[in-house]
Amino acid sequence: MQEFDVIYDKEITKKYDKHKLQRLSKRKDKKRDISAGRPFKLDVRDRFLMLLIYYRLYISYTLSGFLFDLDQSNVCSDIQKIESLIRKCFPIPQKVYNITKRLRTPDEVEKYFPAGFLAFVDTTEQQIPWPIDKNRRKIFYSGKKKRHTVKTQLMVNNQGIVIHKTHYKKGRRHDYDIYKENHPITPKNIVNVVDLGYLGIEKDFPAQLSSIPYRKKRNVKQLSKNQKEYNKIHSQKRIVIEYTI
Repeated sequence: MQEFDVIYDKEITKKYDKHKLQRLSKRKDKKRDISAGRPFKLDVRDRFLMLLIYYRLYISYTLSGFLFDLDQSNVCSDIQKIESLIRKCFPIPQKVYNITKRLRTPDEVEKYFPAGFLAFVDTTEQQIPWPIDKNRRKIFYSGKKKRHTVKTQLMVNNQGIVIHKTHYKKGRRHDYDIYKENHPITPKNIVNVVDLGYLGIEKDFPAQLSSIPYRKKRNVKQLSKNQKEYNKIHSQKRIVIEYTI
């Protein structure tokens, strides 16, 4: 908290007024005064804290809105309007490309990312407030986490850059079910690296290169030495998506 207070008092508060003036002066067609308009519900300190929590924990806007009593659209807007100021004061994650574009075809993927890279797929879960509605409690309950959650599927490359992300899904849904309905389009020479939660991917998507660890069968006491070595290397490569999520 002491470090937070120092950055806020010595950096953010001194630069905020100038940042606000520059941000509002960019609109040439602005008819109202710069000071006019609807005020922020949160003060600068709380918006600074909200941005830090968002970047550190990578939580959804829905959860951020619950924590700070805001609508998720306001969370997005508040973060965007103060983000450039915070970046001038200390380092926060930077987007690789200034213009975000939804990649829809293999050609577009190859244009933005080198051919032959590994694509790591996994699903992350964020806890949500306990639903009041009985049906919502059922469909959002995650048997894995033993709590009510929403799931988001991510695909990253070997540098940890997110190249595909789904909208949130109900916590009760299995990771592979989400993948089957929301699998990203990738070039044929790209290997999709997944964990054992995606059993069946090689059968359901034969035209796609996939890498999945070996699973011990019921009638076999243990995996072979080569299979164990493969699983070890597989796990070491997949650590990149664990760090990302």
